[in-house]
Amino acid sequence: MDLFLVVAPVFGTNCTLVVPGPEGTLPDGAARPCVIVDAGAGVVPGVVELVREQGLAPRAVLATHGHADHTWDAAELCALYGVPFWIHADDAYRLADPLGTIESAPPAGRDGRVVPGPLAAALAAGGARLEDYRAPDDVRTFGTAGEPGAGARERLDLDGVLVDALHAPGHTQGSTLYLPVALGPASNDGDTANDGRGAGAAVVLAGDVLFAGSVGRTDLPGGDGETMQRTLRDVVGRLDDSLQVVPGHGPLTTIGRERRTNPYLRGL
Repeated sequence: MDLFLVVAPVFGTNCTLVVPGPEGTLPDGAARPCVIVDAGAGVVPGVVELVREQGLAPRAVLATHGHADHTWDAAELCALYGVPFWIHADDAYRLADPLGTIESAPPAGRDGRVVPGPLAAALAAGGARLEDYRAPDDVRTFGTAGEPGAGARERLDLDGVLVDALHAPGHTQGSTLYLPVALGPASNDGDTANDGRGAGAAVVLAGDVLFAGSVGRTDLPGGDGETMQRTLRDVVGRLDDSLQVVPGHGPLTTIGRERRTNPYLRGL
């Protein structure tokens, strides 16, 4: 399995191109299928360059959750490659109002002018024109909106690329962990139906659920601290130590390293 990262200029979002393999199954010269996860603001040029240089064929764009710093460039990439956009049903509503669903109404200054929130300001500083935002045309959802289901697993068949989606709410209602399927996730006893450990996969795309040394904040609209604790215990806590973690921001890590050193996972 190959991973290629493009770090967005806005909030340093990790946009990941995942080529799940296995190798040696395609004719010589054939493009390798891949999925694009978390298309943050400003990643399009880097993604296009990687796709061309590595001979890749995008099959879908996915979002680990619906915050704008993880979805801003999704529509452009989906249109460019003619692929759908996937997100958990609980976060799909955010696409229609990317700023209003993450920031409170911006306050007016003493002169009456509206002061933009930190995300809007960061987007503008990174060169993103707020008036140019649009949601992807072909939005596809998984999971069931409004139903609690931390740890619920759904296998997505993305035009032949298989990805397991694990519902991991807390940072947002629809936050999701993605485990690209290499040889097929299987538990240590061979059960592939309900295992949450991700054995057999090589990497987990964690979004803003888990970072190196920290976890996602829960004080934004749609976040919930108690739900995040259940997700850390019942979803993240069941993942295999060997899994490489690509967080939504910051350096890569592993589940084993975080289990040993991350203060938010102690005692779970």
